[in-house]
Amino acid sequence: MFDWRDYGNGIIAFDAGYVRPILAAIHMVVENGRVAFIDTGSNDALPNALSALKKIGLDVSAVDYVILTHIHLDHAGGAGSLMRAFPKAKLVVHPRGARHMAEPAKLVAGVTAVYGVEYVQRVYGEILPIAADRIIEAPDGLSLSLAGRELLCLDTPGHARHHICIDDKKTSGIFTGDMFGLSYRELDVEGRQFIFPTTTPTQFEPEAMRESIRRLLSFNPEAMYLTHYSRVPDVQKMGVELLRHLDAVIAMAQQEKDAGELRHERIKQAITDYLLAEIRKHGCLLPESELLAIWETDMELNAQGLEVWLDSAKV
Repeated sequence: MFDWRDYGNGIIAFDAGYVRPILAAIHMVVENGRVAFIDTGSNDALPNALSALKKIGLDVSAVDYVILTHIHLDHAGGAGSLMRAFPKAKLVVHPRGARHMAEPAKLVAGVTAVYGVEYVQRVYGEILPIAADRIIEAPDGLSLSLAGRELLCLDTPGHARHHICIDDKKTSGIFTGDMFGLSYRELDVEGRQFIFPTTTPTQFEPEAMRESIRRLLSFNPEAMYLTHYSRVPDVQKMGVELLRHLDAVIAMAQQEKDAGELRHERIKQAITDYLLAEIRKHGCLLPESELLAIWETDMELNAQGLEVWLDSAKV
């Protein structure tokens, strides 16, 4: 059975089956027999999504919404497959992302430019379009009702300009996509969690990210539910840590802005060294090789995103 976390409050997280175990979570909100899925992983998530519904005694007709925090393919690549499987569902997505879910060719081209053709085909497969009349655009403040349970959409740029977070009013929990960083369960130490930001290309904007994080914290949420990976309690403390790490990686990038051809590798190495030192302070005893394997893709993409920002911002 894939990873399954039922929090007892109508929120369930399960493994999307993306790349490796417990890398990407799909969250289900369940209220009076109605379901909203938040984020979709890739096309590989469909079997787990169907099994998840069966496990709670519901079928595909129970799904009212598939909500995307943003349209990066580890969050949205499976949306077309899930929407075909859930005949009554509406897709909810930031207005900037809606057209790309209806006509995904430009989205796929952009992802291919970052990852390469072979990787995109192997990991994501065909990105299926979604009929425009099944898409709900979610500007800031849009309120969705799931059998009377209010899900409030919040415009949260910084990681991407097409990013929303979803405030579950019933639990005071927020589904944060990538806005509240990454917190992998392998790095937990005696229940304490480690968190760090994701600065991936191409729309990373430091000040917007800071503002979005502070906005989320202002709701005083009971917990954050991250796509990578699921429930993070002790939110205010984790928010302080997230902002501290964000400031640190920005400073590292600025220090290397004039490093020329060496810039990318120097930024990546600086981030890696920093995180290895921080995770040891956290008390994690995993071998360095295992840590680097967990972080490999994140460190590469974080460095790329910082470089795109350096070039666009001319800092």
